[in-house]
Amino acid sequence: MNVPNAITLSRIPLMFVIVGLMYCGWPGAATLAFVLFILAAVGDWLDGYLARKLRLVSNFGKLMDAMADKIMVMGIVIALVDKHEVPVPLALITLCREFLITGMRMVAASKGIVVAADSGGKSKTMTQLIALGFLLGAPMLANDWAYFFGVDTSRSVEFVDKVGVVVFVAGTVLSVWSGYRYISHNARLVFADEDKAP
Repeated sequence: MNVPNAITLSRIPLMFVIVGLMYCGWPGAATLAFVLFILAAVGDWLDGYLARKLRLVSNFGKLMDAMADKIMVMGIVIALVDKHEVPVPLALITLCREFLITGMRMVAASKGIVVAADSGGKSKTMTQLIALGFLLGAPMLANDWAYFFGVDTSRSVEFVDKVGVVVFVAGTVLSVWSGYRYISHNARLVFADEDKAP
């Protein structure tokens, strides 16, 4: 287990901690959830950077980096749906896309081929992370800033929350677009066995 892979895998338990904090009512919980999310997002960049810098790029790292992203994003999205912050249809579209692409990657991996994230998938993930940052920042302003600093943050909270939803919509559009790119580029690979069947 090298350092980049350890950073990659750390995002999975971090997701559980972040979601758990989202349901805590004590002062500072929302801020801690936001800070941990930012650390996880930075880790998403750092693991790839270190892997390239230290020449530790591996098939395991390529697969698990994408998988850890999906687990973290979908775990937080499900919690936000439960809290009525993210519309259900957008979450379902995102969920279906992630399962579909993961399935295609598994088929490719069974044939000894690793399908790494392309520019479209990376843009989609970045947009989703930005959206989740705003959506996690809203309760931080509403609960912790109002509590610790004694200021009215209602307008700021409404603005930050709306920005988060708008950016999440953009991320959903990118999910569909990048999903289409994956399917169109890898359909022959995935269905090769079926083409040869009698």
